[in-house]
Amino acid sequence: MKLLVKFNLVFLIAFLVGLAVSGVIANRLLQGAAKEDVADRARLLMRKADAVSAYTAEQIKPLLETQMKYTFLPQSVPAFSAAEVLGKLHKDYPEYFFKSAMLNPTNPRDRAVAWEEDIVNQFKQQADLKEFVGERETPTGRSLFIARPIRLSNPVCLSCHSTPEAAPKTLIDKYGPSNGFGWTLNDVLGVQVVSVPMTVPLQRADQALWVVMGVLAGVFVLIGAALNFMLWRLVIRPVTRLSAIADKVSLGEDAPEFKVDSKDEIGTLTASFGRMRTSLAHAMKMLDD
Repeated sequence: MKLLVKFNLVFLIAFLVGLAVSGVIANRLLQGAAKEDVADRARLLMRKADAVSAYTAEQIKPLLETQMKYTFLPQSVPAFSAAEVLGKLHKDYPEYFFKSAMLNPTNPRDRAVAWEEDIVNQFKQQADLKEFVGERETPTGRSLFIARPIRLSNPVCLSCHSTPEAAPKTLIDKYGPSNGFGWTLNDVLGVQVVSVPMTVPLQRADQALWVVMGVLAGVFVLIGAALNFMLWRLVIRPVTRLSAIADKVSLGEDAPEFKVDSKDEIGTLTASFGRMRTSLAHAMKMLDD
């Protein structure tokens, strides 16, 4: 097997191993960055819901206190306002989703479905758990969701949600006496869930991976071509010519003098061969004499 073939075989193996390792590392980094970007979007959406809830509690609810004596206005409930505002966003962007999922809600639309109930139970079992991040398949594709617990920490809430008898009549008239009662202080009542699509960010990460792999492959090919050219010009070509001259000298034939204008190992080898050839010629002349 020729030297150039051996070199290219070793280089090809190193190229494939390096490309595979680089691909795995790049894929992990790009996928991780894409998921982190999606998580940041979800947290931003969650923060928006919190901001709407705070605005409702601090500025809207006090303005509606007089009217609330005659009829219950759900617009005074912070969770209702957050759901309404983000519901508008959901209509324009169906893949973005927000919900205050409750086990026993006053408003039936907030009732938790099966997978949301599982998350609520996790928060019940792990009192120190503040946030849960997961992934799930949806009709619009793969989504990342962030869930945070809804705890009853304000005793004032029990005036409306302890028993139907203690609740305001306007609340009973609006939603009836069957839902949203029996809550207990410091209990996990539900979760705030934000769901953000992952399909597009992951596709972009895959496209970026192909670009990175293409660039790496191109760089490896250019390096391989450059090394092959240097190996052929600086090593293989002079060694081949030197070998041909050595064959002629060994057969006693006249061979042209071969010089290499370099001070590297090949130049040193050529100079040594030249001295050996001169010494051999001198020795043969002395034998003839």
